Amino acid sequence: MLSGALMLALAGGGCSFSYQLDSMFGKNDKPDATGSLKPAAAAARPLAELPPDTDLAFTRAAVSELMAKGGKTTSMPWENPATGARGTVTPIASLYTENGLTCRDFLASYMQNGAESWLQGEACRYLQGRWEVRNIRPWQRT
Repeated sequence: MLSGALMLALAGGGCSFSYQLDSMFGKNDKPDATGSLKPAAAAARPLAELPPDTDLAFTRAAVSELMAKGGKTTSMPWENPATGARGTVTPIASLYTENGLTCRDFLASYMQNGAESWLQGEACRYLQGRWEVRNIRPWQRT
């Protein structure tokens, strides 16, 4: 009788006792799912070629503006409203001198139609202090 009362108390205890009884009632092969979880986003993929020039113009403008501000860890967003492409530009490493010009490397994200990829490049300060993108290419993981 005591064991029956104990089992009844444990079963009626609600959240205070947890035990899977799938072996007793048959195995449920369906995975648990909730409405609050979403599938992981697709990983960033390398670009085989550069994005269209119309999108790159917005990226270049953001690079020039960001470099002119001189922030070391600042990122700047960019967006082309005509194509829906968008991303951010982030300077990396430190300033360096090359061929008499002050330069800095950067990474730029490129997102369009739910896909994300990355670009890498170099911007240099030319005459009158204006920063311009010297080169930009698809990012290659090293």
